[in-house]
Amino acid sequence: MPRSLYAKEPLCQGATMSTPDKVKGPASYFPSIEKTYGQPITHWLDLVRVQSGKKHMELVAMLKNDHGLGHGHANAIVAYVLAQTTT
Repeated sequence: MPRSLYAKEPLCQGATMSTPDKVKGPASYFPSIEKTYGQPITHWLDLVRVQSGKKHMELVAMLKNDHGLGHGHANAIVAYVLAQTTT
């Protein structure tokens, strides 16, 4: 029986179908954020970085209420900044 093109295991040992340079996590939202809101991602990251001492959801609310970002975009920006400051 021929092997299915949709088989779950790799075609050969160690092979994968994903591209190694594909951006994952919060940063995967950055191109869409720039396109949607017309500002470079550094603009949004800097807005969050200067808000010291605030909690994650407070920062998300600030981006949503003060700058009109959607929840997913605001959450991605905040998660990215907070992950960088804790490492």
